[in-house]
Amino acid sequence: MRTASPLPSVDKLLQHPRTAGLLAHYGKTQCTDAIRAALADARNQWLAAKDSQTAPGADILLDAAEQSLQQLFAPRLKAVYNLTGTVLHTNLGRALLPQEAIDAVVQALAAPSNLEYDLADGGRGDRDDLVEDLICRLTGAEAATIVNNNAAAVLLVLSTMALHKEVIVSRGELVEIGGAFRIPDVMTRAGATLVEVGTTNRTHERDYAEAISAQTAALMKVHCSNYAISGFTKSVPDADVANIAHSHQLPMIVDLGSGTLIDMRTWGLPYEVTVRETVEAGADIVTFSGDKLLGGPQAGIIVGKKSLIAQIKKNPLKRALRVGKLTLAALEPTLRLYLHPEQLADRLTTLRLFTRSAADMQQQAEVLQAPLQNALGTAYVVEPTAMSSQIGSGALPVESLPSHGLVIRSADPRRAGQLLQRLEAALRQLPRPVIGRLRQDALWLDLRCLEAANQSVFVENWEKLVLASD
Repeated sequence: MRTASPLPSVDKLLQHPRTAGLLAHYGKTQCTDAIRAALADARNQWLAAKDSQTAPGADILLDAAEQSLQQLFAPRLKAVYNLTGTVLHTNLGRALLPQEAIDAVVQALAAPSNLEYDLADGGRGDRDDLVEDLICRLTGAEAATIVNNNAAAVLLVLSTMALHKEVIVSRGELVEIGGAFRIPDVMTRAGATLVEVGTTNRTHERDYAEAISAQTAALMKVHCSNYAISGFTKSVPDADVANIAHSHQLPMIVDLGSGTLIDMRTWGLPYEVTVRETVEAGADIVTFSGDKLLGGPQAGIIVGKKSLIAQIKKNPLKRALRVGKLTLAALEPTLRLYLHPEQLADRLTTLRLFTRSAADMQQQAEVLQAPLQNALGTAYVVEPTAMSSQIGSGALPVESLPSHGLVIRSADPRRAGQLLQRLEAALRQLPRPVIGRLRQDALWLDLRCLEAANQSVFVENWEKLVLASD
């Protein structure tokens, strides 16, 4: 018959010399819970063992408790190195904020602000006022309002303008965005009825005109995200859809998705229609994102006719979807950078990453090859190579940016799959995880998003790489 458990008590472990540091760092409540959990696990293992009555000592139990506390207190949101080749990577947080926005957020965190306080007359203000003038100046719109993302913007617009009525949309524009959210579903939740016109690949002016009825609330255009239709295709330009809508005294809504404030061709990038061009084409309401091509925080920006924006702001959903002070703190200085286009490519982080030269990244890859090869040893081969980046988040889905980076292959082709998967997993466990992409029996590390200022820290982080023995 087995004797009573020889495990120490909770109180004895709390009084152990090693526990003093844990108590100071994590507090008595959590330390007690962690010690109790470690004792419970050890007790269950001891009772289940048939061939040994040896129980773990205090050091082993405290090791388990400390590991549990470290996991509990470790941050879940971690900085990573994005070496995927996708600049606006949805899973990695999309746009990186410019320093001006970071400084403004820190200030908003540390001090009270005039979020909804009118400094001129001492009365209550409107938080949209902090950025509305800037947005209108940059887009040519009469008015603007902000919500927490572009899907929210579309939901709010449709709920306001088309509740229990119909909205006409081309079948070729019924997109699905990330997370399986679809335009038809958003429209249904907004209380509007979708009327599809045209076909997947071709929609004509007459399709819109013939679908208009007494129940029609608006005509809507949706920017294609994450895909492109080519070949035998036709879509109706925004200006023509606006003319059809206005001839029937109806508004025209455009969901731009990403939405850019600048002609990207100025910096040698592919063309994307701007918000200003869409407004000038006759759109009455335009929605777009703040954290994609604009390069700011997550936000949904709604611009358009003053009377329509006023209606949208009165919708009770506006309160539920509004942004907080941190979003506005980051958005205002980001927008202000656009007032100085001569310096935009240097100061706006997203545009700076878009416009990095392949030659610059090639030189960087050649510098990094040796330290990375040394850290990996002989089991892998590290080679600089040309590759292609993409903008990401649905913007310009078929366009690519010439890039350069490092390709890592297994020195033993017979074990390539196993070794590369092990390496990719090990990189994700670094103090600052490194995220690349596995393809063609290699691990690809695109350097577009690794700027020179972070290069030395990246190498130090990489050198902490410890791979499990074969």
